[in-house]
Amino acid sequence: AAGAHHTLGVMTATSATRGRAAILVPMLAGLAILAGCIAAGIGALSLADALTATGLPDPGPVTTLGLPFVRATGEMAAVLAVGSFLLAAFLVPPQQSGVLDVAGYRALRLGTAASGAWAVCAALLVPLTISDVSGHPLSEFLDPATAWSFAGLVDTASAWRWTALLAAVVTLASLPVLRWSWTPVLLAGSLLTLIPLGLTGHSAAGGSHDLATNSLLIHLIAAGLWAGGLLALLVHAIRGGEHADLAARRFSTVALWCFVAMGLSGVLNALVRLTPADLLTTPYGQLVVAKFVALCALGALGAWQRRRGVAALQEDPNKRAPLIRLALTEAVVFALTFGVAVGLGRTPPPTVLNPSVPMVKIGYDFAGPPTVARILFDWRFDVVFGTAAIVLAGVYLAGVLRLRRRGDAWPAGRTTAWMLGCLTLLFATSSGTGRYMPAMFSMHMAVHMLLSMLVPILLVLGGPTTLALRALPVAGRGEPPGMREWLLAALHSRVSRLLTNPIIAAVIFVVGFYGLYFSSLFDSIAGSHAGHLAMNIHFILSGYLFYWVVIGVDPTPRPISPLAKLAVVFASLPLHGFFGVFLMGMHKVLGEWFYGALGLPWHTDLAGDQHLGGGITWSAGELPLLMVMIALLVQWHRSDRRTAKRLDRAADRDDDADLAAYNAMLA
Repeated sequence: AAGAHHTLGVMTATSATRGRAAILVPMLAGLAILAGCIAAGIGALSLADALTATGLPDPGPVTTLGLPFVRATGEMAAVLAVGSFLLAAFLVPPQQSGVLDVAGYRALRLGTAASGAWAVCAALLVPLTISDVSGHPLSEFLDPATAWSFAGLVDTASAWRWTALLAAVVTLASLPVLRWSWTPVLLAGSLLTLIPLGLTGHSAAGGSHDLATNSLLIHLIAAGLWAGGLLALLVHAIRGGEHADLAARRFSTVALWCFVAMGLSGVLNALVRLTPADLLTTPYGQLVVAKFVALCALGALGAWQRRRGVAALQEDPNKRAPLIRLALTEAVVFALTFGVAVGLGRTPPPTVLNPSVPMVKIGYDFAGPPTVARILFDWRFDVVFGTAAIVLAGVYLAGVLRLRRRGDAWPAGRTTAWMLGCLTLLFATSSGTGRYMPAMFSMHMAVHMLLSMLVPILLVLGGPTTLALRALPVAGRGEPPGMREWLLAALHSRVSRLLTNPIIAAVIFVVGFYGLYFSSLFDSIAGSHAGHLAMNIHFILSGYLFYWVVIGVDPTPRPISPLAKLAVVFASLPLHGFFGVFLMGMHKVLGEWFYGALGLPWHTDLAGDQHLGGGITWSAGELPLLMVMIALLVQWHRSDRRTAKRLDRAADRDDDADLAAYNAMLA
């Protein structure tokens, strides 16, 4: 009787789960439609102001209502893809073999479908955007070839074209995936599809667009992880998937940090566009207030979720009703927020009167030519790299404190090197060097040298991977893998083995800057904010990879001898000096069209400035080379000392049998 009762209870629970799962598609579609309707309604209300601000004719109701509707529904699909890949990668564990289990596979397939929907919506937004910008009806741009050709003439339409291509690539790449190792790559790809959004619109134009764009990028990534993770967790709980308690606990931590990132980046973005007086007196300001209220409501619901839904799951993994109810409420608020956000993008912000040319092209003005005082004290905080420097320093110190509380020691020299690396990264991107970098080639090369030569050396000598492996908790036998296991999997992956090949690392490090400056690439991206972000990221990552291989204290998948490291250094670093000599002898001025268009009265000798940049490049390699040589010599000495100690211990154990055998051979 007891067995029959248990079987009946299981069948009832299974039937209830299947009944709830049947509403998943209508629920997700309803949330997307809700966001689209809110966006379309706000767009219709602000249409008159938008047409007045642009001076364009009305393109018709199909474009006026369709563009915000398709964008909002597409963004809901985008964050669902992000959250689904997040769930498959990090919130639920795979099987012991590395193949995804049922929950991970379902999340993966949901991410595939959401990415496909996002690609379709982005493709539809290309003709809709062209119609909106031109003021002509949508019917004139329905031919795909025509729309695709016109997209190159409109920045926003070009961004949607890139978004559609990226989302299509993610969709196709996810189809054959069955193993866990590819899910982090898909997560990164789905986040990459959000980047074109952050580089267009109000944030990419007008004054302080550097701060606005950087803060919007952080805002979009945090929103994608938070909203998408919530939707994926809600779907997982409704389906009755396993490890719901683990997924809820892990997502709760992610959501907390995303809330902080969204709040800070959103406030910064609003301050760039508005004054306090504009918040209640302009439609744009009123929508910002509405979005802020929605964010506060989401934060309150998230805190309630941690106390109720997540806590209930920790007590009983089958007690999912509180989490589902609260998550559904949060999802509705998120849909409303996305609708308001898209409507905000359709509403003209207060404009800056008579902006200067540098403010339009770079985002800010200059007090005058660079001086020692301005380089040291005229700071403009870089929201992306400055924030990264502060976060990296904080996380590293947290790891060191965890070791010390446990009674373990950590070398002070490594901590000092890491802190100096973070400080140099902050100075290079946020001080006067970072401020003047977009306007002068010489300052650009100074920052290039700091980011590719000095910052990576200091960070590598900090040994962050070793610290993480010692500080992070180890998953017990049979328990789901955690951050330490994910890090080990990345270290031992085929990609890591390929990239840590000394030849590959050296080629990436050297060919990158030769290909950038001795082709037309630098000329095409010199005036692009996205181009400067990409260059800085490349400088840091390529430098870190190279120095990790040649002087890194962290373990690598492909260790090499100190002599081989020395050979790689002597074969690679002099090429920086040769590059500087080539620059000083060039007659063509790199980025001449952009630097000349800035019209800075104190910056007219562009050829002389480029010659100075070449001199900085030629001379800047001396200090990094000295640091590398000292590090290699120290590592070589320590390696010899460890080898000698090992041989001495072996001789003590066998009474110096090797020496006796050698003497016998000589005799």
